Order: sequence, then structure tokens, then C-alpha cells
Amino acid sequence: MEVQLPPARYEFGGDEFIFVEIDREMSLEANLKAMAITGALRRENIDGVIDICPSNASYLVRLDPDRLHPTELVEELRRLERTAGELRSDDAVSTRIVDVPVLFDDPWTRETLMRFRDRHQDPEVTDLEYAARINGFSDVPSLIESITSAPFLVTMLGFVPGLPFCYQMVPRDRQIEVPKYVRPRTDTPERAFGYGGAFSVVYPVRGAGGYQLFGIAPAPVFDLAQRLPDFADDIAFPRPSDVLRYRAIDRDEYDRTRVEVEEGRFRYRIREAELVPAELLADPDAVNRGLLEVLYR
Repeated sequence: MEVQLPPARYEFGGDEFIFVEIDREMSLEANLKAMAITGALRRENIDGVIDICPSNASYLVRLDPDRLHPTELVEELRRLERTAGELRSDDAVSTRIVDVPVLFDDPWTRETLMRFRDRHQDPEVTDLEYAARINGFSDVPSLIESITSAPFLVTMLGFVPGLPFCYQMVPRDRQIEVPKYVRPRTDTPERAFGYGGAFSVVYPVRGAGGYQLFGIAPAPVFDLAQRLPDFADDIAFPRPSDVLRYRAIDRDEYDRTRVEVEEGRFRYRIREAELVPAELLADPDAVNRGLLEVLYR
């Protein structure tokens, strides 16, 4: 199976950057294509390529123009668009499947969202209740079940260091979508689990935010001090192309996990896997079942 998207748009950013827009809107197809191309570019290890930054439906490459001419790199990227970017049935992406526990409707994010109801579309209900209603769910538990039933693909990191933008690996007609707050909050708890547009996030630090607040994760996605074993190589845990399964937990498990984090003992449940984009696009439910079997076997 081959995915048909419009030809990518290439732009120069001065002498050092090339921006490539795969598509104008986010989709699994566009993000998988961006990941395939940037993955292939990394493997080629071209002299003069300094940094590669994949995004939701685009990517950015920084180069040293004294070692690599920008037009030469564009030609190479166009070639990769025709090869790696075709997402043939035998192409695979190496990924990590990660279990991410989340306490939904927790007291901390509930207290926060109630302080900012004047900035919300519907001040009379919680963010979970609002999201359930506008997405056609009968109640909040049904919304949570939909979020936790299929994993999410980390499409990019951004906004603040370590913040993972995640897109659920289901057909578009099953995507959960919510608007951001009418006006951003001036406070959001660290590790809050939020939703905006079709993207989920775990806030890495406390600060401003505009996504709907659904819960909180007991484990961090950002560890500047690198105290925890999972952060030994990087201060940010998630990586683009990771697959995260949000698992609903109760308060007891949340508290136990927080103790492990504070004592420096916590480890994410991680399994290595191969993700075949063409198979995901053809039958996401089957691929998701297989990934979850790998994670929890």
C-alpha cells in the first residue's frame, strides 16, 4: 500500500535551514512520512547536516553551508521523499512502546481548572465533562475508555522542552478533538495530562497552558537533573515516533508511583518494536492490538 500526499513544499531559512512541509494539516500519513524521511536522513549521516527536527506534518533540517550546499541537500531530501517517503508495505520504523499511567479527574488539575472557568467555553462543567459532550460520549468514563483503548504516536516535542505532542493511532472519524481554552490559563500543574485539538500532552513543568485538563501523570516526562534511570541519556524522555499507551490508574497506584519517583526508583515500562506505517494506515486496530500485546506480554 502506498500513501498519496501532495508533493512536499521546500523552503530555505537563510543559509542554515531547510523547512519541508509535508502537508498543510496533521494526519497519521503526513507524520509517518516525515518520520520516515528524517529517519532515512539520519541513517545516511551526511557531512554538514547538523540537526534534524521532525514536526507534526513537516520537518526542519539545520546544515553547515560551508560543508554542504543547501541546494544539494534539497535534492537529497527530494530523493528521500520519493523513496523513504512512499511508505511502502515493507518499510518499518523502529519505535518504543511505553506504558504511561494517568490519574484521570485528579484533585490537582480539577482545582486548577475550576480556578479558570471564566476562560473556558463552558464554565458550568469540568474539562472532561465538556470534552465528553462535544465528542458525543454518553459520560466521562466512556471518554476515558476511548483515550486509553488505543495508543498514541509521539509526533514531535516542542512548545517547552520535553513536551510530547501525541496523536491517537485511530482513523480520523474516531479522533477525539477539543478546542483550547478561550484564553490561556496562567497556571498548569507539572505532569498535567491535557488535550487540545486532536493532540494529547503531558506538561513537563508547571506554567501557563491552554489545553483542556483531563488528569495528571505520576511520572515525569522531563528531568533536568536526570535523577531517574530513564533520563540517563536525555533530560526529555519521549522521542518522536514513540508509541505511548495512556493507562488509567487509581489514587493508590498514583501515590505508590510518586514514591518511586521521589526515591529515584521509577522506570517506565518500555518495549522495543517495529512499526510498519503502511500496515498502521491499512488496519490501525490490528496494529494497535499487536503493539499492546508486545507491551504487556
